[in-house]
Amino acid sequence: MSQTHFRTCNLCEAMCGVKMTVDSGKVTRIEGDRHDPFSRGHICPKAPALADLHDDPDRLRKPLRKSGDGWTEVEWDEALDEAARRLLAVQTQHGRHAVGAYIGNPTVHNLPALVAGPELLRGLRTKHRFSATSVDQLPHMVVAHAMFGHQLFMPVPDIDRCDYMVMLGANPLVSNGSIMTAPDFRKRFRAITERGETVVIDPRRTETAKDASRHLFIRPGTDAYFLFALVREVLHQGADLGRLESVIDGAEKLGPLAEPFTAERAERATGIAASEVEAIAGKLLHHKRAVIYGRMGVCTQRFGGLNAWLLVVINALTRHLDEPGGAMFARPAIPALDLTGPGHFGRWRSSVRDLPEFGGELPVSALAEEIEAGAIRAMVTVSGNPVLSTPNGAAVDRALSKLDFMVSVDPYLNETTRNADLILPPCSPLERPHYDLVFHALAIRNTAKYSPPLFETDAPHDGQILSGLLRRLLQGRHGRLDPRTLKARAMEAMPVERLVDLGLRFGPYGKGALGVKPAKLGNKQLGPKGPLSLDVLKDHPHGVDLGPLQPAFPDHAPRPRIDLAPVVFVQDVERLDHADRASDNGATSNGQMTLIGRRQLRNNNSWMHNAPSLMRGRERCTLLMHPDDAERLGIKSGAQAEVTSRIGNVTAQVAVSDEMMPGVVSLPHGFGHHRKGTRLGVAEANSGVSVNDLTDPAAVDELTGNAVLNGVPVEVAPA
Repeated sequence: MSQTHFRTCNLCEAMCGVKMTVDSGKVTRIEGDRHDPFSRGHICPKAPALADLHDDPDRLRKPLRKSGDGWTEVEWDEALDEAARRLLAVQTQHGRHAVGAYIGNPTVHNLPALVAGPELLRGLRTKHRFSATSVDQLPHMVVAHAMFGHQLFMPVPDIDRCDYMVMLGANPLVSNGSIMTAPDFRKRFRAITERGETVVIDPRRTETAKDASRHLFIRPGTDAYFLFALVREVLHQGADLGRLESVIDGAEKLGPLAEPFTAERAERATGIAASEVEAIAGKLLHHKRAVIYGRMGVCTQRFGGLNAWLLVVINALTRHLDEPGGAMFARPAIPALDLTGPGHFGRWRSSVRDLPEFGGELPVSALAEEIEAGAIRAMVTVSGNPVLSTPNGAAVDRALSKLDFMVSVDPYLNETTRNADLILPPCSPLERPHYDLVFHALAIRNTAKYSPPLFETDAPHDGQILSGLLRRLLQGRHGRLDPRTLKARAMEAMPVERLVDLGLRFGPYGKGALGVKPAKLGNKQLGPKGPLSLDVLKDHPHGVDLGPLQPAFPDHAPRPRIDLAPVVFVQDVERLDHADRASDNGATSNGQMTLIGRRQLRNNNSWMHNAPSLMRGRERCTLLMHPDDAERLGIKSGAQAEVTSRIGNVTAQVAVSDEMMPGVVSLPHGFGHHRKGTRLGVAEANSGVSVNDLTDPAAVDELTGNAVLNGVPVEVAPA
């Protein structure tokens, strides 16, 4: 007998509501939930792959121990006991910082892992902590910490009320947002275009750019010159801080900083005409509801920190910060600011290259060299695949193979976990509870939704694995009755749903928030009649609508004042002022070009390539190249080309397309499933090549330590 269930898809940022039909313990259909107040029936191709992941025969069901050249299944208690014992042995012999930890991207989509992961990291007591943050959104978090007082207090575009939007280095028609959680972005973006204007600035005419009013090419890595010229032009045309003028500090410092960065100088660096800079500045000032937004492409370049800062500065100077239709701040039902501390920057640095920590993590570009130098002798990885997702993956792979011990919490034997001594596999996403702790804090509308487990299982979820490992570590270090051990045992036994309930009850819509009014969509009641709790969300399986974004300053911000010119960014301007490069289009007759990455709708990094429903169709791991470059190099579409950087080379199939800027080529990320010793049948059959066999760990944003994944110098030649 079939049953219908409603939950949230947790395979990307968008939090789309899904309707699942289950018959005899098997998912038979997944479709969009049209009553979900946020996604309103929209899903992308990833949502049906939830069934693929659950049923995947390659997904591990029991812990594995490396045994010679193979693997042996072991019981859970035995595996966790061994992991704790060997980690403690390394710390006893080499010091507590000899154990490192890497936390991968899927963790942010995983409620139990988000709850238990920070506790384990604290229990490890190591400064060698890494994550996917430093190959992604680290600059935005540094900006949030320096300007607003908390690393997770990041503004998002209020696109449902926006009339003019400028976008750099982002492709939300594919990503469904990204620091802008927005299901069905295409519909929302087209609505902006219809009632106003949208401008996309990118080295590729992306899927989003094709739906925009206008697209402008920009040379990779030069966005900071364009943004600073925009600041200068806004100041010259008459900046307006609007309502926030009384709470902003440092605005007077911006004029002298911006003055050298003229529109003409930006034109030479970026290829964007000076007249475009002047026009965009005027429109940002003219429109009552406007916003400028940038994401992955502006973060993962050599001035990623300055880019993220200048985006906020421009929104502030054009009175669009913390205003409807501009860059606003979500107010989630479970406050994300309570999940972590406000953050800190540069309290310690890496031992080899002196790179700064942020929020307790070192840049992952330093991981391989710290292992090779002997500073790290053992590793814990959680839902991460740095061999494919971080710079010079081949070097990371070699370094991991030399560790004294490695344990991985991961459902797959993949390119990274094949180096582990123990693999601890959690249950499937459909067997654990879910509430989006992070993406509600980055959403374009305030909503709340809880998804109970779809299936019962005896397999532990990530939180139970991490808590079990933590308890054993503390017990081995302090003894059975030590207060820290007892606290860990209590956390291990506490259902994660209980923590969700507490978060809701003590959040802004919980006790004392009785003024929240129910919202409606048609005749359907979507909002709660009283304060939020887990029981209320269980009574609203489609989710509840808590209304549009509201101004946060001064009452609902981490601190009441905004620092518009933090010293760390002011000091970095000199580096930008000396970094202009003389180039016409980045291409020369000997094949020198510039490489950028790209995201695809049916991917999410490296962890979605074993789902058969997502890997059908034509070859996707292709090298995009402009027709003029292809003709100059004698390469036809469908032929193979060799791409070489300072640290490696790959051979990929070429796709000739005028959507590329001349002199620029693009490879998608997450591929490279050709390495031996994995168990990923579908991924191996669609192996592709890894763009991170070309990206250089020596290239980082000197301010934040974020990796440079866009603007990589390469040579391209026929294979």
